[in-house]
Amino acid sequence: MNPQDFLDVDRDLSDEERAIRDTVRDYSTAELLPHVADWYDAGTIPDPRGLARGLGKLGVFGMHLSGYGCAGTNAVSYGLACRELEAVDSGLRSFVSVQGSLAMTAIHRYGTEEQKSEWLPRMATGEALGCFGLTEPDSGSDPGSMRTRARRDGGDWVLDGTKMWITNGSVADCAVVWAATDEGIRGFLVPTSAPGFSANIIHKKLSLRASITSELVLDGVRLPADALLPGAQGLKAPLSCLSEARYGIVWGVAGAARACLLAAIDYSRARVQFDRPIASFQLTQRKIADMLVDVNQAMLTALHIGRLKDAGQAQHAHISFGKLANVRAAQRVAATSRGIHGANGITLEYPVMRHMLNLETVATYEGTEEVHALTLGRAATGLDAFR
Repeated sequence: MNPQDFLDVDRDLSDEERAIRDTVRDYSTAELLPHVADWYDAGTIPDPRGLARGLGKLGVFGMHLSGYGCAGTNAVSYGLACRELEAVDSGLRSFVSVQGSLAMTAIHRYGTEEQKSEWLPRMATGEALGCFGLTEPDSGSDPGSMRTRARRDGGDWVLDGTKMWITNGSVADCAVVWAATDEGIRGFLVPTSAPGFSANIIHKKLSLRASITSELVLDGVRLPADALLPGAQGLKAPLSCLSEARYGIVWGVAGAARACLLAAIDYSRARVQFDRPIASFQLTQRKIADMLVDVNQAMLTALHIGRLKDAGQAQHAHISFGKLANVRAAQRVAATSRGIHGANGITLEYPVMRHMLNLETVATYEGTEEVHALTLGRAATGLDAFR
């Protein structure tokens, strides 16, 4: 039986969905997997523009959006792409997720026709890169407390503030920045070439190292009136984009968990101790059985939420359920797989500790475990425990 799809979850995929899965898997295995350990070791992506062009040709940027050069696939197809990318590395799925589910979705959903036409076709091909500026040094789980401000000055807007933990921030051409105004929280398209805008790369990360993470500084950045995303009013706008990105995580971490399970099976069959493969020992088989259950339950959860999303029935609490459950499962699988690998598990010759450390970041960003637990608690009881 196939351990990576023990319950034959993928039998419910359409021919088109299978084709997308296989295309992204083949590309990721051939073009990304051979390099990702070196990128992780170096703590960066050496050629983000080249990576973007390749992924643009693959068609994964904004693939769930329609028009403007986007593929217009269904939610399950996008989820499958996230699964196959994160099976290689969480940083690569984040690269695609920030571009498509955050920056492009914000423009597609809330921008003017001129903004969409200017940015989306180039972002879909990877010619232009975007980032999403919501989180701040003192504002993470409570984005409504942001300190970045935008004030009117004649016909212009002037932005001041700092954004933190911004994927692709230092390589982006356009930043979608959320700021507090006298009219509430609004979104702005900020060209990164604008005077007063700077991006500082965050170094010394121990997780998500095959990714570029930055601090954005806005020091009197002056923007014309048409930089405003007119359809985005209030905190619900950026949170709706985050929900799109979280959906990709639900699928992505299932891919990371699958990679760790397969690595553990291969290693335990080849590793001989006491004159027999360690896979033949009861304790090892129990660990593999637990991992097998976690991986396949995570894939079932992802597929079901994807079908709900395609039917227009997925609520944000469903996405919270998926992120909470699947990230937790993936962390268990990665840690167990690392243990099966013994001392070899801490090296980059094997993917397991890289995935294990990456999942520490994935568990934190776009909603911590505590935030999603409270979201589910509110959905179940009808009572809000956030404040």
